[in-house]
Amino acid sequence: MEQAVSAAALMREYTEQYMEKVFYFCLRMCGNVPDAEDLTAEVSEAVVAALQKGVVPARFSAWVWKIARNRCASWLEKRRKRECGAELTPDLPSEEGSAEEALIDGEARRLLRRELAFIAREYREIIVAFYIEDRKTDDIAKVLGLPKGTVTARLCRARQKLKEGMEMAREFGKRSYKPENVFFIMNGQIGKHGEPWSIVDRLLCKNILLAAYNAPRTPEELAIELGVALPYMEDELKKLKDKTLLKEQKGRYATDILIISAETQEKIYEYQRRIAPAFAEKLMEICDCEAKCFAENGTVWHEGYQPYEDLQWARLMRWVDDIEKDVPPLGRPGGRKLADNGYTVRPNGGAWELLGLEDYRGDEPPFVGKHGCYEKPEHQEETVAFWQYRFYKFGLEQKTPTYLTIEEAKALKDTTVAAENHTMPQAPAACLAKLVEHGYLVRDGDTYRPTLWVWFRKKIGDFTEAQKKTLESLRAEAVAIAREHYEFCRKLVQGDVPAHLKDDVHQLDNACETLFLRRGAVLEEALAKGYLSLPQNDEGRMRMLGAYLEI
Repeated sequence: MEQAVSAAALMREYTEQYMEKVFYFCLRMCGNVPDAEDLTAEVSEAVVAALQKGVVPARFSAWVWKIARNRCASWLEKRRKRECGAELTPDLPSEEGSAEEALIDGEARRLLRRELAFIAREYREIIVAFYIEDRKTDDIAKVLGLPKGTVTARLCRARQKLKEGMEMAREFGKRSYKPENVFFIMNGQIGKHGEPWSIVDRLLCKNILLAAYNAPRTPEELAIELGVALPYMEDELKKLKDKTLLKEQKGRYATDILIISAETQEKIYEYQRRIAPAFAEKLMEICDCEAKCFAENGTVWHEGYQPYEDLQWARLMRWVDDIEKDVPPLGRPGGRKLADNGYTVRPNGGAWELLGLEDYRGDEPPFVGKHGCYEKPEHQEETVAFWQYRFYKFGLEQKTPTYLTIEEAKALKDTTVAAENHTMPQAPAACLAKLVEHGYLVRDGDTYRPTLWVWFRKKIGDFTEAQKKTLESLRAEAVAIAREHYEFCRKLVQGDVPAHLKDDVHQLDNACETLFLRRGAVLEEALAKGYLSLPQNDEGRMRMLGAYLEI
């Protein structure tokens, strides 16, 4: 009875600990799955038959591998004879070497390692412990803090996944060897760690967002599409989910921002250029009419720190943005938690929206971005309102600082007020030095003076009713042109949105508002008509184009 129990235990040990290893050994020997399965069955039958006859080997592991080697050698010899003496027999494991090391050597080892790179973490930890580290299931369960039954179940499932993977010829996606680029436009307030820019400036992140955009994907699918081992992919997915750029449902990840296709961009840009002449002409009329009204009223509406022809760059772009306010979005927040600035609440104090644009190689209008600092403490007047349009043309974006901190913007405002009063600014020396380095300030004797457009709101006089009516009429005409383009743009974007984002009307609104009135189309027309001109050989003036301070 004791011998029967011992034989049963050995049969169970063979089934749990050796059978799958024997399969991979046979796969290495014969090179294809069907023959490996037949050979594994032969080896298993021989092991079980011997144990049932009462054989109790002193060294069970060596005994099993001896049977496996003999069966494989016999099978290979038969195949060699069938194929007219061709030398097909690979080196069999030696008696001295570890049977486990022999099992995962050569091609089988490469296949196993390849598949381990694309198997989920919950299975991977167990497979590595069992096959690579040669641990028992009891030990694995103890180390991972799992019930033994859970470990056994996952091991069985992992074996099946490995077997399926090793049988297939892995075909990585195009992005594994030719990553694509995405251009991002952010609106709102960045997080304290620079989100989202600190996340989305990496090519891997961009291609994950692209791969998971049109339909939710599993981590394994994304890993194969991008040719990235799953352990690294899992880490990237967690970061993107934590930063609210991906959302997860039932083990699948979907991109949680809109990415506008190159085809849709092309149609929008074509339509923009079609309306740009009339729209830009109307905005230039508005700018001139407003300046004329100020002059007629004897109002000094700006300080002379910047030449008039330079500040027109900012004025024209401001009117583009002002017109946009009268073309309201058609949607609603769509369940998103919004901050006071109207943007989605994000981690680390951020409140922003991010729009992705596929890499478009056509002739699009130059991009004009906008950044700045705005702070208005409760129950107080504005303390800081600094803005700068960033022109991605003539290399101007390389000259313009990426952003000013709130502290630097406050120092700029305080210094400007001091310059008006002919006093020394009470601002941190480090901020003043930074502002001089950026070009926003220059030293003027014992004080500093700004180099940009300073708009003192308190100096703006009231327009007459006739002046207001003229301006309102011009503005209404510009709004009508803009609204026609907005409706065209929204229809295109709605058709471009994947199913899992179709109900996110807040992002849809943001995308349409961002795309439909590209400032660059107006910039092109104004330059072509000579309304704007680039300062020649004056880098200081070029750096301040589009910058202004409101007080």
